[in-house]
Amino acid sequence: MHHREQADRGQDTGAQADRSADTSSTEKVTGRHRAPERRRLARTRALLSGTPFRIGSVATVVCCLGAVAFVESRAATTAPIEPTPASLLAERAAEAERQPASRATARAPEPTPTSTPTPTAVPGTPAAEPTTARTTVARASRTPARPTPVAGLTQAQMDNAHTIVQVGVRMEIPRRGLVVAIATAMQESNLYNLASGVLPESLDQPNQGVGYDHDSVGLFQQRPSSGWGSVADLMRPAYAAEQFYSALLEIAGWQEMGVTAAAQSVQISAFPDAYAQHEQRATTVVGALV
Repeated sequence: MHHREQADRGQDTGAQADRSADTSSTEKVTGRHRAPERRRLARTRALLSGTPFRIGSVATVVCCLGAVAFVESRAATTAPIEPTPASLLAERAAEAERQPASRATARAPEPTPTSTPTPTAVPGTPAAEPTTARTTVARASRTPARPTPVAGLTQAQMDNAHTIVQVGVRMEIPRRGLVVAIATAMQESNLYNLASGVLPESLDQPNQGVGYDHDSVGLFQQRPSSGWGSVADLMRPAYAAEQFYSALLEIAGWQEMGVTAAAQSVQISAFPDAYAQHEQRATTVVGALV
């Protein structure tokens, strides 16, 4: 029994020795493997605790926050597009189908004119006049047409006769008085506006010739010294005609007188019978102007 217990104790001691030997060998092996891992951990911790890594981490966080803020702002400012209801789409399609027909009926194509239509007069309305005709009428109204000479007169003589007749019409002189005035001017000046050779101032006025019958001037050879008017006034055909008609109206019964008697009553000429020879031509001139 003693020897067996010793043997068992020896076995136990050998087993414990073997365990301790195994433990030391295991620790050695494990220590060799753990050393590199600890060094890596130390390096990682040093890297994480370093300044460049911190700066980079902060920059990354800032960028991420900026991106999130941008996405949120876009989402806030952009209104969501709501889908169009099916009923609204159907209404729009129906309206599009109706539009071509309505436009076609509302507006028919206009025919292209091949030529300028001739204006047609409508009963009860004035006929349309061409533009050229209206232009011609407008120009004629601005510039009075000169009368066509008759009875052997020149254009200057006919213009003076026209002035005499216009003044008589304005003064409501009867046709007989117009004939008397034209016949008188034919005898006195041959229907020319004459100055006087003895009145130098008359030569400064517009004239159509020079006479030498004392100080007589103008179409009716009226004398300024006899009170007919100033030289400048009597050299104006319209004024001279007005003065003659005014004197004629003062003659009582002049309308029943002959041309010679009526003219002589105004002019007091040294040749009273000379006016009669111009009566026929004077009548022709008045007929062409009135």
